[in-house]
Amino acid sequence: MPFIEPKPIAEYPWYLRLFFRNQVRRYGQVLSPSWLWGRLPGHFLGLLILLGLFQRRAFPIDTALRSALSVRVAQINGCAFCVDLNAYNLLKAAGAADKAAAVEKWRTSPLFSECERAALAYAETMTDTAKRVTASEIDALRPHFDDDGITALTAWIAFQNFSAKFNAALGAEDAGLCRLPPSRSAADG
Repeated sequence: MPFIEPKPIAEYPWYLRLFFRNQVRRYGQVLSPSWLWGRLPGHFLGLLILLGLFQRRAFPIDTALRSALSVRVAQINGCAFCVDLNAYNLLKAAGAADKAAAVEKWRTSPLFSECERAALAYAETMTDTAKRVTASEIDALRPHFDDDGITALTAWIAFQNFSAKFNAALGAEDAGLCRLPPSRSAADG
């Protein structure tokens, strides 16, 4: 349940109402974080521009890996909305629901490559505020990513932590896009 309800639609700027209409066409509804971010229209536009830059073809981290990382970050942060949306994106990118359902068990699942495992381990370290990234974790990424790729990976994980923490704190609800089995607690992960 969201802690802050949407304002009446007429109170959002016209350009956000157009964005909301596009979300309804794409997802069948306005996604709950959009109502929340819409209360800060300039910030929301900046967030959307940054998201668009991350989603460009030239970005060195592909959609499937970005989505898997996002699901794991969301699971750790307790953001049901982010798990839902990013599992949906992973399902679309990878073409199979089993990978989206297995993200929490990436260490033991045969569905993940060594590259994905290194990136997921890095994402978990970045997301756990009690841990710090070490040189050995960066070294584990080097067989799979160049320095620009590691920087891009770091930026994406940081962006997802920002987003998941915002959404979880304000109770953004999932949209029912991709139902996964219930997640274990972050402490179990």
